Amino acid sequence: MNNIRNIKLDHLFNGNEDYLFVTGDCLEILKNFPDESIDCVITSPPYWKQRQYHHDGNQSVVPIGDENCYQDYIKNLITIFSQLKRILKKEGSFWLNLGDKYHNKNLMGIPWRVAIAMQDDDWILRNDIIWDQMKGTQSAKDRLRDIYEHIFHFVKQKTYYYAHNEIRIAPPTRAKNKNGTMISATGVSGKKYFEQIKRSTTLTESEKKNALQALEETIEEMKRGEIVDFRMTIRGCQRTFHSDNNKVSGRAKELETKGFYILKMHSNGYLPSDIWRIVPEDKWRKDSHYAVFPEELLINPIRATCPVNGIILDPFSGTGSTVSAALNLGRKAIGIEISSDYNEFAKERLKETIQKMPSLFPLT
Repeated sequence: MNNIRNIKLDHLFNGNEDYLFVTGDCLEILKNFPDESIDCVITSPPYWKQRQYHHDGNQSVVPIGDENCYQDYIKNLITIFSQLKRILKKEGSFWLNLGDKYHNKNLMGIPWRVAIAMQDDDWILRNDIIWDQMKGTQSAKDRLRDIYEHIFHFVKQKTYYYAHNEIRIAPPTRAKNKNGTMISATGVSGKKYFEQIKRSTTLTESEKKNALQALEETIEEMKRGEIVDFRMTIRGCQRTFHSDNNKVSGRAKELETKGFYILKMHSNGYLPSDIWRIVPEDKWRKDSHYAVFPEELLINPIRATCPVNGIILDPFSGTGSTVSAALNLGRKAIGIEISSDYNEFAKERLKETIQKMPSLFPLT
C-alpha cells in the first residue's frame, strides 16, 4: 500500500503542488489521508447498474456501481463516505451528485436511500439541489422522460464555511417612474402599502403608526441603495408567507404581534435557488460509457464552500472535471480514480486548463 509520501500528498498539503491525480481503489487510498485535511469534497460516484465503468481489471474488490444488489452499493458508498468524513475539516462540505435507477420497472430512489443512510451516519444534509439537465432521450413509452439528478450538500457540523456573498446573483436595477418616484426593481413604490395601512380595520392606531414608520424607513433604504426591492405583508390585506400558524412560522407570529412585516432584497443580491438548469458536459466525454461532470455545475459549490487556496477532493474523479474547475477558481485539488486510462486523460485535460492561466500554474 502506498503511503502518503509515495503518492505525494504531502507535497500538495505543504503547498509544493497545486493538484494531484492518484490511481487506485479510493477507499484504500483515503486511509492514507490525514484527519481533517480536506476543505471540500465534490464527487459523482458511479451510479448503480447504470454503466459499464472502466477500471484496470486488477482490483481485488467489486468496483462501485457493479454490486449485485443496491443494498451492497449503498453500504460500500457509506463506508467510503465515512473515510471522507474523517479527512474533511470540521467546517468542510461534501457535495454528492447521484442519479437514480429503474430496476424491474421500479424506480429505486437510490439517491435518497444513500442520503438517508448518510444522515444515519451523522452527516447533516443542508440542501437537495435538482440538476435539470435540460435535454435527454428515453425509449420507455409508459412513463415520463427523466432529465434531472440530485446534488446533495452535506456538512459535519451545524456551523461551517459558507461564503454566501461569493455566489449571490446580482439584483435588478432600481429605477424612478415618470413622476420621479423611487420604485423597486420590480416596480414597487410603497404607495399601495401606505393606502392599505391607513384604511386598515384590523390594525390598531399604534400598529398603523409603527407600520407607516417602518414603510418610510424601508423606502429611505431603497433611496440610499441599500435595498433594491421589498414586499410588505399587512394583517388582513395579504396572506402570510408560508404559514398562518405562528407556532411554525416566525412571519405569522410577527404578523400577529406587530400587524405587519417587510421582506427586503438587499443590494448585494440573492442566493441561487435549489434548481440548477445546466446542460451536461460533452466536450470531455472520453467514451460512450462515461458520464462527464460539467464544470459549470461546480462553480457555486467551490466558491461557496471552499476557501481560496483550499483543497478540494474528488474520490471518483473520472476525466478530471472537479480538479479542472478547482484550478480555474484558485483552489488546489486531488482526484482519485480507479482507471489509469481516465487519469491519463484527465492529466492531458489539465494541461489545457493550466495553459489558460500560466501566471498561476506554470507548466514544469
